[in-house]
Amino acid sequence: MAESVQLRPRKEAARITVMLDTVLGVDRFDRAPVDMINLALEYSRNTAPSEAIERIDEAPIPGCVGALVCGDDKPRKWGILYDEGQSPGRRAFTVGHEFGHWVLHRDRVDIDEELAAGFYCDDEAITQRDGLGIEEEADIFAADLLMPFHDFRNQLAPRDRPDFDRLGGLAKRYGVSLEAAIIRWLEYTETRAILVVSNEGFARWSKPSKPALKSGRFIRTKRTTYSLPQLATAVTKNFVEETKAGIEQDAGIWFSEPLIEMCFRSDRYDQEYTLLHFERERVWDFERE
Repeated sequence: MAESVQLRPRKEAARITVMLDTVLGVDRFDRAPVDMINLALEYSRNTAPSEAIERIDEAPIPGCVGALVCGDDKPRKWGILYDEGQSPGRRAFTVGHEFGHWVLHRDRVDIDEELAAGFYCDDEAITQRDGLGIEEEADIFAADLLMPFHDFRNQLAPRDRPDFDRLGGLAKRYGVSLEAAIIRWLEYTETRAILVVSNEGFARWSKPSKPALKSGRFIRTKRTTYSLPQLATAVTKNFVEETKAGIEQDAGIWFSEPLIEMCFRSDRYDQEYTLLHFERERVWDFERE
């Protein structure tokens, strides 16, 4: 089931990526990230002029991060909205997500009553990359287009254990937010790691790498409240270069094994980012533990 969900968005994103590599060169990210707004406008006008995306604008969207909206007349014209106050990196992924809906799902407005007004996407679906169904497909499309794996892996090997500075450099390379770059890395890394985004001592959301999840290392944040350990940097608020670069946390603080904790605070978004790095390999008796 998971493969069928991922196949079409990856195929469509790959087709556009090949086009961009051919026109701009395979080294295009050495010069600039994807101009997602211009790409969405030009691609839609050239491939489906009667249904093109006419406008991409900032607008207040209560409860949403982005939206793909359409007119009532047929053939429909489309517009993409992104909520106010987004950084350029967050805006790029938001627009890419909505562009994904246009490429993959725009025909559904005529057959699904729930989509008659368009596609309205919240923070969980876009920023946290935790949507289901068509939201997951739009996320896959945006990530593959903005951060192609063939380039990302060349910058950061699967067994590397990066710090925030290195991940921030990748975010700059691809013109995306730090969260987007970290989640992209977590999708293919062979190491065990977890990203935790928190505020006031509580986790807002978290993402484990696949190896971490397989070893039973994850943090539940859906429909539950997770209090961070009292010795976590996000709780002690000891935000210095040492804690950002990584400190050792003993077994029993986060999990029943020691780990490296990296943490810093973003005043702009009023939240802390914690990256947990575990030992590379470890065998666990999950039933007993």
